[in-house]
Amino acid sequence: MPALVTPFDEHGDLDLDAHRHNVATLSGRGVGGFLIAGSTGEGPYLGPGERHELLVATREELGDDPFLLCGVAGESIRQAVEHVAEATEGGADAALVLTPTSLIRGDDGAVHAFYVGLAAVDRIPLLLYSVPRVTGYELPVDAAVDLLRHQARIVGIKDSGGQPVRIQQMATAVGDGAWIFAGSSAAVSLSVAGGGYGAITASANYAPTLVREVVDAARKGGAARAADAQARLTRLTQLVETRGLAGIKLAAEVAGLRPGRSRAPLAPLSETAAEPLRRQLGVLRSQLLG
Repeated sequence: MPALVTPFDEHGDLDLDAHRHNVATLSGRGVGGFLIAGSTGEGPYLGPGERHELLVATREELGDDPFLLCGVAGESIRQAVEHVAEATEGGADAALVLTPTSLIRGDDGAVHAFYVGLAAVDRIPLLLYSVPRVTGYELPVDAAVDLLRHQARIVGIKDSGGQPVRIQQMATAVGDGAWIFAGSSAAVSLSVAGGGYGAITASANYAPTLVREVVDAARKGGAARAADAQARLTRLTQLVETRGLAGIKLAAEVAGLRPGRSRAPLAPLSETAAEPLRRQLGVLRSQLLG
């Protein structure tokens, strides 16, 4: 699944027409599910009701078929419950819950209690979300395994730390009882080969077919094919994602999406930085649209 970008207009408001274009375009390229309002989708910057708007617009455009995972970025249980309720009412199938860190960063017990408290509220299923590059905190493997084993509403995890051994450890510990997704494009092949279910990445905005090729090759045990596809994906994402969300949005634009602007204080690439990247991506267009 793509960790879908969220398009904003020049005033910083949601551009729902662009969002509809993006989900329709990716659906036409074989994408059957989306993460909406994740970190690539600027979920922590969304206001009340905006997750709901994005989800409703997606359902209106694509109907009931795609699997919709909605990002939750509440720092307290109360905030997270509100986000999950909004996701539920908007038509999400599950919620991806970011580790809270503002006041409890590094307090593993408090983070564990946050997830237990949220799981006690009867809403849609939940997935854990560990993304240390964004939060400065990595959910310990043993805490993730305990939550996956003992909280019925917690059905999976997106691990974006880029360490395939963590995914292998979790997959071994919980077996087929959870969806374990790689969130780092550079780690997809080894993560899936080690027992991960699949991948939810920013790169699937602009190279969904290549991401699918990596996942399929890793699942089928084709080591040489998986290594080749992963090498191509890694080269592409290093070109794009070292420039942050601005680079991802530019790549998405080259690939035919309408990624729009980001919400301040995030800023687009300067033209000096954007033009060389645009030219390089143009050369790689067959990989973006393949």
